[in-house]
Amino acid sequence: MRRQERYDKVMAWFESTMPAAESELHFASTFQLLVAVMLSAQCTDKRVNMVTPALFAAYPDAEAMAAATVDDIYGYIRSVSYPNSKSRHLHAAAQMLVERYGGVVPDNIDEMQKLPGVGRKTANVVAAVAYDQPAMPVDTHVFRVSNRIGLTRNSRTPLETERELVKHIAPEKIPTAHHQLILHGRYVCQARKPRCAECGISAYCQYYAKKGGAV
Repeated sequence: MRRQERYDKVMAWFESTMPAAESELHFASTFQLLVAVMLSAQCTDKRVNMVTPALFAAYPDAEAMAAATVDDIYGYIRSVSYPNSKSRHLHAAAQMLVERYGGVVPDNIDEMQKLPGVGRKTANVVAAVAYDQPAMPVDTHVFRVSNRIGLTRNSRTPLETERELVKHIAPEKIPTAHHQLILHGRYVCQARKPRCAECGISAYCQYYAKKGGAV
């Protein structure tokens, strides 16, 4: 099967089964999305969603969080992974947003990465989700699923995976495709025990073919 044909078939299946795929993080503004994504690093969305209601009630915007202390923020997020560094980054990012960007999260990926604690993946998520830009965040699920299916070919880094996916997926479909790949990896193409028997794209999957399936 040609590579683009595999892309077309996989994306068509995603569109038919998950046409409105979206983030499982809970947020009510672009700032809150940024905070939730920063908290989700090496942490589950479920855990993040447990702490953000109280956090956002106390600090609904950048101005409120910037006026808090690192210890204040830590008190709300101590149950997530790496709460010490994340509380420092959240506070510093909020201060920079207020001082440099008028409290508004910039819609430019390079500008977002100037914020403390914000890397390329986080910036891509905000660009795709909040600003509907053709940005492809690559987390562990997207990286794994893309390589398994054969959408990428032995990509060694998230950036390599991002570049390959963006090259083959239509720009207007990229923001949703990001969530489709994540959800597929989270619930079907799992790391240790992929559920191939329940997978609707096994016929197009290189991993399944190597296990004795058909492509």
